[in-house]
Amino acid sequence: MKLKGKVFKFGDDINTDEIIPARYLNTSDPDELARHCMEDADPGFVKRKQSGDIIVAGENFGCGSSREHAPIAIKASGISCVIAKSFARIFYRNAINIGLPIFTCPAAALALKQGCQAAVDANNGTISKSGQKKIYQSEIFPGFIRDIMKTGGLMAYARKSK
Repeated sequence: MKLKGKVFKFGDDINTDEIIPARYLNTSDPDELARHCMEDADPGFVKRKQSGDIIVAGENFGCGSSREHAPIAIKASGISCVIAKSFARIFYRNAINIGLPIFTCPAAALALKQGCQAAVDANNGTISKSGQKKIYQSEIFPGFIRDIMKTGGLMAYARKSK
């Protein structure tokens, strides 16, 4: 699976309240959550992003509460993947569970700048910046986790595996 899009850059310790503010947690509707994605970190994000764009962040992305709403909001907003130096463990697991591709790659997180175009090969974990030959290697998920993400999350994977 090849992913391409414009980079939206965020810093360290972006918490789940910044990804999807608690005031919108009265719904689990993905479309409604998507309308408020990243609202407290960047109020204009939803208006500027396009389907397929990429979030790039620093350390500990998705820290804070354990709500699944955060990766659901990102995925439903059309973001193709998140690249970060590191992820909070519960966000990491929730992203896998709902089928949001995430990539841990400190070098790419440093190199990719706001507004640049990036490409990710989700099958082998390589990340590149458009116009440059440099390739960054993210941590690679085991095959079964890649399968979970390809099928759209843990529940879809379980249904398919029956």
